Formats: sequence, structure tokens, C-alpha cells
Amino acid sequence: MITAMDTNGAPSLTPAPEPAGVSVRNVERWFATEVPHAVPPFVFELIAGGHSNLTYRLTDAAGQQFVLRRPPLNSVLATAHDMGREWRAIHALQDTLVPVPPALGFCPDPEVSGQPFYVMGFVEGCVQHSITQTLTLTPEQRRISGETLFDVLADLHGIDVEAVGLLGHGPHTGYVERQIRRWYKQYTVSKSQDTPDLESSYVRLLERLPEHSELTIAHGDYRLGNCITSPTGPIAAVLDWEISTLGDPLADLAYLLNTWVRPGSVIATMSDAAMLPTMADGFGSAEEMLHRYAVRSGRDVSHIEYYVAFNHFKSACIVQGVLSRYLSGALGDTSNVDLDGFARAIADRSAMAIEALDSLPLT
Repeated sequence: MITAMDTNGAPSLTPAPEPAGVSVRNVERWFATEVPHAVPPFVFELIAGGHSNLTYRLTDAAGQQFVLRRPPLNSVLATAHDMGREWRAIHALQDTLVPVPPALGFCPDPEVSGQPFYVMGFVEGCVQHSITQTLTLTPEQRRISGETLFDVLADLHGIDVEAVGLLGHGPHTGYVERQIRRWYKQYTVSKSQDTPDLESSYVRLLERLPEHSELTIAHGDYRLGNCITSPTGPIAAVLDWEISTLGDPLADLAYLLNTWVRPGSVIATMSDAAMLPTMADGFGSAEEMLHRYAVRSGRDVSHIEYYVAFNHFKSACIVQGVLSRYLSGALGDTSNVDLDGFARAIADRSAMAIEALDSLPLT
């Protein structure tokens, strides 16, 4: 509430503006039924917004904290911000080795607050989006966070999909091939310049498709920036399950390895690499983390370079899509945007895909 003065000089209370994308009154009614231990009214604090899902921390009258997630206000594609998918994953993983926030309730009805949303418990800790947050941890805490990040991924890939009720979470075959064809199609409709290495990696990835792949839960965007790190170092909760599906575990692993940039590595020379969390002291090397995952999971990782190439290829296609939206004006003013940097990133990622493919043994 905002305190003001009325015409007689006495203080009056004016309701604070509602948080964007939230009908406070309707949400409080929904809480009364679905999360009855909460004590309205709530104080809303925006944690994340913009083009991402809107994420609010709610503090109730008793000091309890909750988190509400809903799609962004604009440009919502049918499958891009799937709150139901994210809720199903978090709810299914409640009693597993994979740490996730407490799942408290899901509202599929857009009439309540404009879009489907869900509520989870608040988990203390920091999210290592960049080296800025990482430097709040000690080198020893960073080491622990890195090791447990790979341990949790191995545990995720060891979960019995049927036992947790996620057999319907995605198709059961063809994960990598679908991804390759999907992202290449996006590249072809959005490309602003030819990238020969990307074209070549597309052909070679299809030629070298793995004959057999396991079916596990695949997070799809697994990295430090999508986890909460506890104050002592271990991973406290894995977040952002909106593109999770059933897929090849090594694709998830290679995606994480491609974000695991240490000083002196090839990716460390890219323009934005200095801000990546793993550039700080304390983290183990990518080779050490790969070995740790292999031991914990018991999985053969000898052909991981194929999946590394796949993820570099995918990243190049995604960056091309972002660049295309900037060039079309869809993302607003570009005067402070390094468009040449985007173009370099597409070429660099494509070249790294080729390099990874070249390192595979001949078959």
C-alpha cells in the first residue's frame, strides 16, 4: 500500500499497482483452496521478467515465501513457455535424488490470472547466472557446486521414467534427429548470411546419427544458471523445466559441457565468455567433470564429441534466430547491440561443431 494525504490532511491508503501478469485478488482466492497454509495478503517481488517467464517471489503475512511462475506477457508461442510441462516435471521429481523446489499447486485455467501458472516453495541460495553471482561463493564452494551439478545430472538420467509417471513427457524415439532437423529448419528461414560450416555440420550430424540411444528425462537447458546453489555449495534445486522431454542423456550432458568454459579453453575466447560462471577459480576441468558423470552414471561417454558437435550446431541455429529477430526490429532498438558479435558467434559455434565431428573415430 502507498500512504498519501487526503484533502483533510489525514493519511490515506492507495492500493499499490498489481504486478504485471497477475490478478492479485484471483490468485489469493486460488491460494485459499490450493495452498491453504499461505496467509494473504502477499507482497510480490519480480525475480525474472522480460522475454523470459515471469517469476515472482511472494511473501505472505506470516513471512512465508513462495514462487509463482507464468509465461511472459507478449509473444507467447504455444510450446515456448509451457507451465504445465514444467509443473509436471517438478511434481514428478519431488521424491527423487534430483533436488527440485516443493511443488505446491498448478492452475491451468487462464481465466484466473491471464495465463496458466504454478506455485512452488522458495529455495534459499544463489543462481549462478554469471561470474558476478559466482564470486559470492568461495573457491571450495564453487568446486562443490560444480561437482554436484554433474552428480545431479547423472541422477536425473538414472530415474525410472515410468516409475515417476513421465512416460508421456515426450516421444520415445528420434530425439537427436528431430532436434537437428528442427533447428536447421529455423536456421534456413532466418539466416542473414551463409555459414558453410553450419551447412556441413548439419549433413554430417545426420550421417553420423547414433544407432541406439537411451530414453531418459532430458532437461534441455541444464546449466549452473538454471539451478539454485545453496549457501554452502551443493545444488539445492534444479529450475526451468519448460522444455524438458524424454531424450538422449548424452545430449543433455554435452550441452552442459559446452557451457563449462574454463580459462584457456577454445570457447573462452568468445566475446561473452569472461562473464560465464565457470571462468572463476575453483571449478574442475570439463574432462574431470565428464569423468565424474561417467563414473556416477555408469554410462559410456566415448562418443561424447558427437553430442558436443550437435549442441554447438544447435547453439549456432538459435543465435541465428535471435540475430534475425534483431535485424527485423522485433526485439527493439539495436543501437547498443553487437550484431557483428552475433554473426561471429554463429560462425564460431559452427566451426566448433566441425572440429568436434572431426575428432570422432572413423566407423
